[in-house]
Amino acid sequence: MKKYILTFLVIALSLTVSASQLPMRLWYNSPAQYFEESLPIGNGKLGALVYGNPDQDILYLNDITFWTGKPVNPNEGDDAYKYIPLIRQELFKENYKEADILQHMVQGHNSENYQPLSTLKINDYAKGSVSNYYRELDIDSAITKIKYTRGDVNFYREYFASNPDKLIAIHLSASKKASINCEILLTGQTPHKVKASDKQITMLGNAIGDPKESIHFCSILKADNKGGKIEVTDSTLQIINADEATLYFVNETSFNGFDKHPVNEGADYIENATNDIWHTINYTYQQFRERHISDYRKIYSRLSLNLNGAKYDNKRTTEQQLKDYTANGGNNKYLETLYFQYGRYLLISSSRTPSVPANLQGLWTPHKFSPWRGNYTVNINLEENYWHAEEANLSEMVMPLDGFISSLAKTGKYTAEHYYGINQGWCSSHNSDIWAMSNPVGEKQESPEWSNWNMGGAWLVNTLWEHYDFNRDKKYLHDTAYPLMKGASDFMLKWLIENPKKKGELITAPSTSPENEYVNDKGYHGTTCYGGTADLAIIRELLTNTLKAAQALNTDKSYQDSLTSTIKRLHPYTVGHMGDINEWYYDWDDYDFQHRHQSHLIGLYPGHQITVATTPELAKAATRTLEIKGDKTTGWSTGWRINLWARLHRADMAYHIFQKLLTYVSPDNYKGADRKHSGGTYPNLFDAHPPFQIDGNFGGTAGVCEMLMQSDGNTIQLLPACPSAWKTGSIKGLKARGGYIVNMEWKNRKIIHAEILSTVGGTVKVIYNNKVKTITLSKGKKKEI
Repeated sequence: MKKYILTFLVIALSLTVSASQLPMRLWYNSPAQYFEESLPIGNGKLGALVYGNPDQDILYLNDITFWTGKPVNPNEGDDAYKYIPLIRQELFKENYKEADILQHMVQGHNSENYQPLSTLKINDYAKGSVSNYYRELDIDSAITKIKYTRGDVNFYREYFASNPDKLIAIHLSASKKASINCEILLTGQTPHKVKASDKQITMLGNAIGDPKESIHFCSILKADNKGGKIEVTDSTLQIINADEATLYFVNETSFNGFDKHPVNEGADYIENATNDIWHTINYTYQQFRERHISDYRKIYSRLSLNLNGAKYDNKRTTEQQLKDYTANGGNNKYLETLYFQYGRYLLISSSRTPSVPANLQGLWTPHKFSPWRGNYTVNINLEENYWHAEEANLSEMVMPLDGFISSLAKTGKYTAEHYYGINQGWCSSHNSDIWAMSNPVGEKQESPEWSNWNMGGAWLVNTLWEHYDFNRDKKYLHDTAYPLMKGASDFMLKWLIENPKKKGELITAPSTSPENEYVNDKGYHGTTCYGGTADLAIIRELLTNTLKAAQALNTDKSYQDSLTSTIKRLHPYTVGHMGDINEWYYDWDDYDFQHRHQSHLIGLYPGHQITVATTPELAKAATRTLEIKGDKTTGWSTGWRINLWARLHRADMAYHIFQKLLTYVSPDNYKGADRKHSGGTYPNLFDAHPPFQIDGNFGGTAGVCEMLMQSDGNTIQLLPACPSAWKTGSIKGLKARGGYIVNMEWKNRKIIHAEILSTVGGTVKVIYNNKVKTITLSKGKKKEI
């Protein structure tokens, strides 16, 4: 009952949210030629990239559970941990080159690959040239639409991916009867077989690799027609003279869990897919459409943003608006709002499958082998995928990550033992995949700067604490978050060692700062060190949050004492000769001062160790760090820097970097003279690393939230970094730590009206307009300020 009351309160508050927001639509006047122009739809498990060509409409189809490989070998690594003392010995002799070499002996296999599922093609038999072409993604309803004219006939296509009904639906219609004439076929890039029968195409296949050892799938496409007829060839459907036609696509894989062999213990994917497609007889297309919209809007419509001066533009395509925004220095509040809401849309569409969170590409890829294997990169990217989930009122979307971390904890127990010689707790490394691999990667030949890193689990569980802190669900904390946080802390309590350079102090060794390199005082250019700032920032955040969790649950008193004493002994932040926060134990220079990673600033964001109010000197040093980094970087890094500047209350820089994130970038394979290749945003608003990584979209949405509101459970700051470009506006439905929901309106960057609702009851200080107001609320009550 408690759960349903809370849901009612959230929905009730959101009833006023979406009414005044402008229509949120990406639109174009030509079909997509490139992946980075296609429009994504997804139900959290199935996804499609819609190209929308009237002659040959292509949809690249994906299933987030379709990967190469099988469960990891728990014995991998064997006795690799024996090299740890040798590495430490070399490090403390300041022999960093030998330490770098020895690190290769503490490396395991690389991750598996996320795979494309199949390709649906709709070949149109209609003759004549096309005019009045229009293509849109309506993110208010999660529906893609195509309109065009051939001769005297207007054609319409709709596409959506339904979560409640586990399908992708495509509806074809026209202004004149008997006008739908097309061929429907399924193909793919991985091993497969296709067979057509009565109004249905069935496709069976498996991921690349030994079919006895890989995930299998069953895709079924069913066609319904109104008027005309459907004829069948061996592998295609021919729709002839139909008034309307509807295509339903379903897919199931044999993936049955991270620890289940996909063949010997696989799910019954054929029966499951058959059941899914049988379900389509239960409703009409219109009913499926309504069910989809209702399900989606219950989540999406909780939050709205309105910036004064924003106007829906029906003259310039979204791509042209993005180009103009880049050329003119950024001046399009509608595009900024659209980008913000697009980040919410993408997470709803890619993160609803138990234990399978959004990956580097969300769930969308047309590639046989995606960049970086389409995996989970845990030294920043997977974390960034979920930074906006709580503040942007999408808490349920974290659920897949909960299960994934639970899986990592199981494989991570063996990783801790075999690679680090620690038999308490668990750890995870730089990369992972659907099998929850947790070992350090590199295969004994890749650079330690990314391969040798065991902080992944420690950083990931911060998302679990955030989920509790925003919602204050003690049962969730007790059953899910705290056990996983404690396991990650147990490992770190054993991994930390006393600093031989300073008695009583705790550091890590070996240590790296993800993907960055140093030049030490002897001129050595390397990656392995001891006492790296990023390690200690992650550990400090982990142990502090685990302590808070134990205190909230009133449990493990002696463990609380151990955490408290350990936190006090951690090597502190230091400030370097350039006035910046040192990334390394010593005051060494970065090999690349503008390097995209800024892992040593984790304590500023997403952590809470460095703040303008409580640590002004460190905040000043963090500011200097970002100044040295500059403003030219890749997509995900740009998204992170928005949040870092916002936490420093630097509205000018946070907004400037947000504008940089919206830099127009050409599709990767576009070769024209006007090609633009950099970090930024593609024509379909996907984030450009380049190539595409979805984390920049999510970091950008989180950055908007941070500019407008910040919270720590005890205080809520309104407009802490609101830029002058957004001097007047309103937002409804923001979530704050402590179980609060915030609606507010501002003018000239001053709050003129705000209301705070508590979902659990509590007391909080609200900071706004240079004043502080303490309010106490009962559960379900709200107060205006």
